[in-house]
Amino acid sequence: MLFFSFFKTLVDHEVTVELKNDIQIRGTLKSVDQYLNIKLDDISVVEELKYPHLVSAEDMATS
Repeated sequence: MLFFSFFKTLVDHEVTVELKNDIQIRGTLKSVDQYLNIKLDDISVVEELKYPHLVSAEDMATS
C-alpha cells in the first residue's frame, strides 16, 4: 500500500510514465487504483519524433 499511497498524492499533477517498451508518456494523473492502474489526461509522447505513430493516439485520447 506504500506505492498506492504515494501515487494518490500525485493525483492532478503532471507525471511521466515509462512503459515496458521504453516509450515515455507525459500527462496529468487523474486516478490510480490499488493495482496501480493509472488514468492520464492531456497526454503527450515524450519523444514524438522517435514514435510518430503514437501522435494520432494522442489526438484520439484528447477528443
